[in-house]
Amino acid sequence: MPVNKLHDEFHTLDMENGWQLPEGYDPASGAREKILAGALDVLNKRGSRTRLLRFPPGLHTREAIVHDHWEEVFLVSGDLTVGNDADGNGGTPFSGYTYAVRPPGAWHGPFKSNGGCLLLEIHYYDPA
Repeated sequence: MPVNKLHDEFHTLDMENGWQLPEGYDPASGAREKILAGALDVLNKRGSRTRLLRFPPGLHTREAIVHDHWEEVFLVSGDLTVGNDADGNGGTPFSGYTYAVRPPGAWHGPFKSNGGCLLLEIHYYDPA
C-alpha cells in the first residue's frame, strides 16, 4: 500500500462520483468519504491521507471513537454537533469554518448533523 502522497496540481474534483463508505460507518448511515491523496497504513502505523467526509442530513453516530493516528478536521460547510448521546441528543453544535486537531488516543464524538456537512480531514502517523 503506498503511504506517500504524490505531487498533484490543482484540478477539478468530481463531487458526484468516487465516494465510498468510510471504515467503521454503518452502510445505512449515508456517510461517504472521498480520498483525495495518500493512504494510511494502519497495520504498520505509517503514512498519511487527505479525504473529504460527507454526512447526510439527519446522520448521528452512537459511540465515541478513538484511533492511533493524528487527525485534523476542517468543517467546510453545513453543521456538525460533537458529543451527542446515542439517541442524537445534546452535544456542542458547530457550523462551517471550524477546525479540530486530535492526537493519537483522543476520544471524540459521537457526531450528528441536522442539515448535512462536508469535512476535510488529514490523518497521519508521526514519522518513526
